[in-house]
Amino acid sequence: MNIFLKITTVCVLANAIQLESPAVAKSSQPNIVYILADDLGYGDVQAFNPKNGKIKTPNLDRLAARGMMFRDAHSGSSVCSPTRYGLLTGRYSWRTRMQSGVLNGFSPPLIPRDRLTVPALLKQHGYATACVGKWHLGMDWPKSPGTSFDPAGKVVPALSEIDWSRTISNGPTSLGFDYYFGISASLDMPPYVFIQNDQVTSVPTTEKKWIRSGPAAADFEAIDVLPTLTSKSIELIDGYATDAHSGKPFFLYLALASPHTPVLPTPEWQGKSGLGDYADFVMQTDAAIGDVLAQLDKNRLTANTLVIVTSDNGFAPPGDPQSVLRKSGHLPSGPFRGSKADIFEGGHRVPFIACWPAKIPAGTISDRTICHTDLMATCAELLKTPLPDNAGEDSFSFLPALLGQLDTTNRPTIVNHSSTGRFAIRVGNWKLSLCPGSGGWALPKDEEALQQGLPPLQLYDLAKDPGEVTNLQATHPEIVGQLKVRLRTEIANGRSSPGTKQPNDVPIEISAIASE
Repeated sequence: MNIFLKITTVCVLANAIQLESPAVAKSSQPNIVYILADDLGYGDVQAFNPKNGKIKTPNLDRLAARGMMFRDAHSGSSVCSPTRYGLLTGRYSWRTRMQSGVLNGFSPPLIPRDRLTVPALLKQHGYATACVGKWHLGMDWPKSPGTSFDPAGKVVPALSEIDWSRTISNGPTSLGFDYYFGISASLDMPPYVFIQNDQVTSVPTTEKKWIRSGPAAADFEAIDVLPTLTSKSIELIDGYATDAHSGKPFFLYLALASPHTPVLPTPEWQGKSGLGDYADFVMQTDAAIGDVLAQLDKNRLTANTLVIVTSDNGFAPPGDPQSVLRKSGHLPSGPFRGSKADIFEGGHRVPFIACWPAKIPAGTISDRTICHTDLMATCAELLKTPLPDNAGEDSFSFLPALLGQLDTTNRPTIVNHSSTGRFAIRVGNWKLSLCPGSGGWALPKDEEALQQGLPPLQLYDLAKDPGEVTNLQATHPEIVGQLKVRLRTEIANGRSSPGTKQPNDVPIEISAIASE
């Protein structure tokens, strides 16, 4: 059941933004702006971490005051590509070939063209759809004749192995987006070039390096990406405004590449936080989000626009290699254990803010458990349309929670996945992790945990132990058994939501360490 708590602080009133009256919105459906930050920790947003959040995030805090904060929101995976697959399809990515790790900038597509996506669903119901930013779900790059380049591998192709003049296929515009502008993968993954729709905006002629080396356009600089994505989003909002006021809504998926590495705040933001480059970059990301929100205000679109701001996974320690933040008292994962890549809560519990002034009560908090995969079912309920059985298999609508209604449809389970492919399943407050360690980057890693004699399974009562300190697997074997059966059932059924049994794309192994 949801818990709604009213936020009533003087600063909220002081920072209130003048909005247009909801009555001016002519469309019965809201515009939707979904902003996905990259590696932004739960505790990096002050509204979620008031005691131990040292980075100033005024725009996100104001958005939270105007809308609803979800304190139990999760990414399906604790790393990037799998989360993005789940967000756009409503299906856990471990049902695909993506069993661990992430894609690279030249990987083939993870989403087949015949799978229903959120933008395709919205487009069917009259929405204009656009994606700006980091894709990281693969696309088919045109190979030069005679090339031996294997896009399924991890080898970066040479400049001559890609025919940069030809059309890229099976990218965002093949999956429901009318328009795309952005980069193919993370900002530290080549190719270093912008893509517009299905072609590069400038032919790569050189090689550059931001952690990884690879083909690059001569005019591409990583430090310019955040400002460029922000400007492009503002431009699109301006272009959509007239139609939106006339009853044709739009969906903008803004997938930021920050504050992921390389951590490159622009000169005007360098040193602003006093807490190092990462904190500066978070502040710049917050300001970029503020600029997008301001453009909605300027075009009188705010009242009837559902804005969601969240992150693809937890905080990434490589962004703060000297642990400057922790030394200052900042806890990037808030009260939770672990960080990006881990099966612990810090790997996949993310900040999640939803604001829709015409419908969502301002200054509210929900403790409903939600997942990024839930966007599909939420949009379907918003559109009052049923999903086909082979779509949104792991998606549950949280629209009642958004509208402040009595919500009896809380998620029955949530399944999370780590960077090494370890599973966790949660039912209510019970969470079972099928590995002995972090399942990711944090210590102890799984092999080290076994060497230390730790049990192969971890069971936590998150209501009493949100920091996952006390493993209860030995004292509650009946809970362990029940959760393992539930996980196997959801794997075998090909879905966790109600509906006809569906096939997984590949055979699924729960764990090589703790299958029993």
